[in-house]
Amino acid sequence: MTAATHSPLFPQVPAVPDSADAVLEGLDPEQREVATALRGPVCVLAGAGTGKTRAITHRIAYGVRSGILQPASVLAVTFTNRAAGEMRGRLRQLGAQGVQARTFHSAALRQLQYFWPKAVGGSLPRLVDRKIQLVADAAAGLGTRLDRGELRDVTGEIEWCKVTQTIPADYPYAAAKAGREAPRDPTEIAHLYAAYEDLKRDRAVIDFEDVLLLTVAVLQDRQDIAEQVRAQYQHFVVDEYQDVSPLQQRLLDLWLGDRDDLCVVGDASQTIYSFTGATPDHLLDFRARHPGATVVKLVRDYRSTPQVVRLANGLLAQAHGRAADHRLELVSQRPSGPEPGYTEYTDEPAEAEGAARRIRELIDAGVPAAEIAVLFRTNSQSETYEQALADAGVPYQLRGAERFFDRPEVRKAGLALRGAARFGGNDSRLDDVVDLPSQVRAVLSGEGGWTIQPPAGSGAVRKRWESLTALVNLAQDLAAARPGATLADFVAELDERAAAQHAPTVQGVTLASLHAAKGLEWDAVFLVGVAEGMLPITYARTDEQIEEERRLLYVGVTRARERLHVSWSLSRSPGGRHSRRPSRFLDGLRPGTTPTVGRSAGSVGGVERGIRGVDATAVPRRAQRTPARCRVCGRTLTDAGEMKLMRCEDCPSDMDEGLYERLREWRAVQAANSGQPDFCVFTDRTLMAIAENRPDSPAELSRIPGVLSRKLRSYGAEVLAICAGQELDDEIAVD
Repeated sequence: MTAATHSPLFPQVPAVPDSADAVLEGLDPEQREVATALRGPVCVLAGAGTGKTRAITHRIAYGVRSGILQPASVLAVTFTNRAAGEMRGRLRQLGAQGVQARTFHSAALRQLQYFWPKAVGGSLPRLVDRKIQLVADAAAGLGTRLDRGELRDVTGEIEWCKVTQTIPADYPYAAAKAGREAPRDPTEIAHLYAAYEDLKRDRAVIDFEDVLLLTVAVLQDRQDIAEQVRAQYQHFVVDEYQDVSPLQQRLLDLWLGDRDDLCVVGDASQTIYSFTGATPDHLLDFRARHPGATVVKLVRDYRSTPQVVRLANGLLAQAHGRAADHRLELVSQRPSGPEPGYTEYTDEPAEAEGAARRIRELIDAGVPAAEIAVLFRTNSQSETYEQALADAGVPYQLRGAERFFDRPEVRKAGLALRGAARFGGNDSRLDDVVDLPSQVRAVLSGEGGWTIQPPAGSGAVRKRWESLTALVNLAQDLAAARPGATLADFVAELDERAAAQHAPTVQGVTLASLHAAKGLEWDAVFLVGVAEGMLPITYARTDEQIEEERRLLYVGVTRARERLHVSWSLSRSPGGRHSRRPSRFLDGLRPGTTPTVGRSAGSVGGVERGIRGVDATAVPRRAQRTPARCRVCGRTLTDAGEMKLMRCEDCPSDMDEGLYERLREWRAVQAANSGQPDFCVFTDRTLMAIAENRPDSPAELSRIPGVLSRKLRSYGAEVLAICAGQELDDEIAVD
């Protein structure tokens, strides 16, 4: 059984294993299966917190240490520079130096820079970091004005086109087929996309997607270069495989050629980037494309308590679609903890103040601020929480905002530390300090104005102090892990972290969107704004979009190790109309709500070994779930109100008008007797659905959306009596 995944910046690790077998020590049975499956295609289905990085790094290290894999022949691919840096660090600790661990873009750029003179001639065009200004210039050239939001959205559409290998002329059709809501007229976006490509050629620049596209083109057109790359890399490992785009998969296929030494790792239940072109189909179809594959399922959760895991499993138990068919049933390996909390607030400021108050209590009780996170659906929600935390005197950091190493105070501190490392013998401030933390404190106190005690307030001065304190803490952790570390070693560590954007931990509560929180974890997590219209977001209309929103909430839940608090508000602002309700995803999971009909249990851990030589076309595919359709015209329904009626809004209704009016009169009496609005008894839509379906039994009535079990118990007999044309007693029962 492995330990929880939480670790300090520089964890105290044992000495490098003295043998290949020693690399396998401490792995659970499924992780050991991953580590020893070194030949042929391998698919690792790894649930949240199950130690997937541990499994695949030990797999690579075991292969290298046993002599089966040559370090230089292994290419491990992941999706962020930070994850790649962490993987390289773990491999060094396991005695497997020399393995390439990179992102798709980094690996492709390296190959493109090397082969461009041979394949094309001359120097590789300049790579632009951000394309939004180019998009703005392209729009201006067409006489099109885009505001900031439209610029961002059009840029996103161009990126989606490129990773899905869609050319400008095909965008309108491709966008319609994919169900994308274009921010402008699709034909106009196609013209903008074409103008953007022309402008790049005129300026001799390329963007990040071009790096992949051009590498694919070189490998397709030059067989000699493709063979040279394949001779270099003979074994591939791909992490977060559920997030692979069609373009990345095409590049991976070209790297592989006709070989099958490939290990992929992923979890379809954590697919939350489909809007960027990512798709879990490559993961879900892996066994069909590689019938001889070994499939290992990791379900032992070392991150979260049983209470958090139970909620996570419950969320997926109500899911639908292909990804849900392959869900994993997590099994917590941690001691019991507190139950998740649920709180309803009158408005968003009250919700933010409530979260800040609870966070203040946790910090006062000894929970480090850096081990607490507030997660929300959209970045626009952060401002309210920033203000509430500032008012409560709680330090915070906004993830996804300015990069840590780009902050002015961090850049200035880096220059001062670099100078001290080089010329420190002439610095009187360092005369009486010998250990690394003291040296760093001395330099930052003199050049950066750092103080031991934090400044008052929570504005820019406090944020600056937090940044410098993070550097001080990093020096302390490095000295603890490597007692002989020097100031030069610390500067080298900063340079490596800056290159990988691996920022040290700032001692503040993390504010982040659910998308930005992927891959991270905290002791205490506050999931805020979990209401209809936000989760799922308003513009999520199709079944696939709704299910991705559910997976997004699942990712948020599984970020928590011990404490989880879920909240929502009834209105946006104080005094506003209480028109919101808790997210449908919480139905049956929070106390006092009715469970949705459950699905069968998810996959358990274990190993499935493929059969060599099986025809991939003979592997059956699971049927897709049938969408809701109008019972009149057959059109697919996406609107919640239409789905309740099981017909389009403008399709002919066969509603019994007299029955509908009798139900409305009955509802008015019920509402008056209970002192609540009419819609709290049944909404108009529900009454219309009842009048159209005319149920004659409790079972039929319960199948009508909006008739929950509590309302069935309270009102069922009377509603059925009205539908049957019976007269009710004068005395109306109320709930």
